[in-house]
Amino acid sequence: MGNFHPTIRHHHDFDPERDAKKIHKACKGLGTDEKAIIEVLANRSSDQRQEVKQKYKAMYGKVLSPLFIIIYIYIYIVQRYLTQHCFEQEDLQFYCRYIEFHTIVRLLISFTLFQQIRNIKASYKRLFDRDLEDDVKSDTSGYFKKILVSLLQANRDEGLEIDERRAGEDAQRLYEAGQARWGTEESEFNVILATRNYMQLRAIFKAYEILHGKNIEDVIKNETSGNLKSAYLTIVQCTKDCQAYFAKKLYKAMKGAGTDEDTLIRIIVTRAEIDLETIKQKYLELYKKSLADAVKSDTSGDFGKLLIALLH
Repeated sequence: MGNFHPTIRHHHDFDPERDAKKIHKACKGLGTDEKAIIEVLANRSSDQRQEVKQKYKAMYGKVLSPLFIIIYIYIYIVQRYLTQHCFEQEDLQFYCRYIEFHTIVRLLISFTLFQQIRNIKASYKRLFDRDLEDDVKSDTSGYFKKILVSLLQANRDEGLEIDERRAGEDAQRLYEAGQARWGTEESEFNVILATRNYMQLRAIFKAYEILHGKNIEDVIKNETSGNLKSAYLTIVQCTKDCQAYFAKKLYKAMKGAGTDEDTLIRIIVTRAEIDLETIKQKYLELYKKSLADAVKSDTSGDFGKLLIALLH
């Protein structure tokens, strides 16, 4: 699965009371001190932000609700809410619910560790008092819903063992479920893609190419469509080289005239505590330009400052 080197680690000189006071002061008065808020949000781990949230509530009697949304939240806070009586939960509920669900679906597919899935489910429950799986079931359909529900169970084998015989058998099952029949039997794809360990999946994809002379990504493109195709391809690409997958997504988000800000937010914020440092190295390797320089030239204002802070 590659190396996992984050850009955000535990802040050594951490004082939750000092951070709570800094955020409270930054939000008081006519303006907002975005620089102070960025300094806290971009340089504290998730656990530390939780402590700040708890300390803030104890000191000021208000819930710092955005701090425990572990996905992408920093930028949206800075851009849209810090200047409007920041951190009032009632004002955030509808907006966060909409952004959270549609973002969470994309994130869930790319998560490779059980703990990431457990964290995302727990955060969703804390913020909305709703079960993420229930919302996935009601807001999606078909085999796309089934692959998401399967992933939410966090039942993937997390071992590193490879069974070559079974890899060949699974490759044949995928062939018979796709290329070899009229129409695709998606349930076979779901079972294999959602439960086999990542080293085993690599062996399955290699066996498929040897046995049937076709890249598994090409098979998926030919046999599926829409959200399901996107989900399957993401799983395959993250299996083969997770950091390259995200580096390519970041490059695509900044290529051309416009900038896909949602993708920049989603990847940089969510991978900062996982493997963003490794993604930066992969980006430099692929595109001969540092990710920080690319982001700096493609963004501006507090949005750009926060992303750059997260990259360092």
